[in-house]
Amino acid sequence: MNLDIFDNFYRGKRVLITGHTGFKGSWLAIWLHELGAEVIGVALDPFSERDNYVLSGIENKITDIRGDIRDGKFLKEVFQKYQPEIVFHLAAQPLVRLSYDIPVETYEVNVMGSIHVMEAIRATESVKVAVMITTDKCYENREQIWGYRENEAMGGYDPYSSSKGAAEIAIASWRRSFFHPEQYAKHGKSIASVRAGNVIGGGDWALDRIIPDCIKALEADLTIEIRSPKAIRPWQHVLEPLSGYMLLAQKMWHEPIKYCEGWNFGPHAESIANVWDVSTKVVENYFKEPKTKNQDSSRLDTNHYLKDLSNPNDLHEAKLLMLDISKAKFQLGWEPRLNIEQTVELTVDWYKRYKIEDVYGVCLSQINKFIAK
Repeated sequence: MNLDIFDNFYRGKRVLITGHTGFKGSWLAIWLHELGAEVIGVALDPFSERDNYVLSGIENKITDIRGDIRDGKFLKEVFQKYQPEIVFHLAAQPLVRLSYDIPVETYEVNVMGSIHVMEAIRATESVKVAVMITTDKCYENREQIWGYRENEAMGGYDPYSSSKGAAEIAIASWRRSFFHPEQYAKHGKSIASVRAGNVIGGGDWALDRIIPDCIKALEADLTIEIRSPKAIRPWQHVLEPLSGYMLLAQKMWHEPIKYCEGWNFGPHAESIANVWDVSTKVVENYFKEPKTKNQDSSRLDTNHYLKDLSNPNDLHEAKLLMLDISKAKFQLGWEPRLNIEQTVELTVDWYKRYKIEDVYGVCLSQINKFIAK
C-alpha cells in the first residue's frame, strides 16, 4: 500500500515539527519520514519511556533537537541552521487539569511559545508554509448542541482553553501584521491555524486523558475511574487531523493566499460520544479475541471495569463540545475516514501490540489501514 496520498509532495521537502516527541508529533514525524521528507524536530524530552516517539525509534530517522519553544533565540538559531520550508507547530502544554496547577507556564508555552515560533518563521526566508496547531477548546464554549465554525469567537474557561484562544488571536494578529495575504509577494509566507477534536491513538500515556487512563487500569487489572462520564467530545483517531494538516500545507504551498486562515478538523457527527461510551468501547476492544467457530457469544460485562467518579465540586471542564467541519470538507476536500468504532479499534490495537511487536512497524501498518479506508 502506498502511504502517499499527497502526490509525492513531501518528498525532499525540509519540514520542521515543534513538539515532535509528543503523541501527535511522533505520528506526524513517522508519516512525513515515510513520505521522504527531511524532518527536523524541536521539542522537550518525551513524557515517558513508553511513548510512541520512544518505542518507534523515529528519533534515529530524523534530526532530533531538544529545546524549549519559550527560548526565542534558540528557536531562531535552529530555523537559521536547518532552513525549513514547511513548519508544523504542535509543541504545547496540552492538558486542561494540569493548566489549573501551572497556569502561568501554560500561557508561557501556548501563547509566548507560539509567538516565538512565528517570530522564527518571520526571520527565516526559507519558510513558505506554517500550520499552527491549537485545539477545539480555543472557542468560547457555550455548550451549544451544534458545532463551532471557524469564524466564531475565541475564548476559554480554564487556563489551557483560554491560552489556546489567546494563541489563535496572536496567530491572526501576526498574519495580519506580518504575513498579510495581500502582501504575499513581499513576505512569501502562508500561515494557517488548525483546531482538532479529542484526538486518540496509540502511544499516548499523558495524565488525565481517558484512553491512557483506561489502558493503564486494564494493564494493572484495576477499575477504570471516570471523572466526567457524561462529557460529550468529538473523538477522532490521531491520523485524521494529521491527514488534514498535511493536506492543508500542500494546498497552502500551491495556493498560499487562498488557504491561510483557520480550519477545523473533527469527526462526523455520529462519532461524537460521551466519555463513558468511549471507555466501554475501549474495554470491549481490549478483551476482544479473534472469533472462532465455537466461541461463546456471551457479552462482556463492561460495567465491571468502569467506575463513575463524577464530583459536582471538581474542577470545571466543558461538558459539551463539537466542531463544524463543513469548511474543510468543501474547500479542502478533506473528511474523516473512520467512524467511532474504527477509531477506538485502531487505538486499542496499538496498545495490544506495542509490547510484542516492532512499534514502528505497528505504526506503518496502522497508517496503511487508515489510508485504505
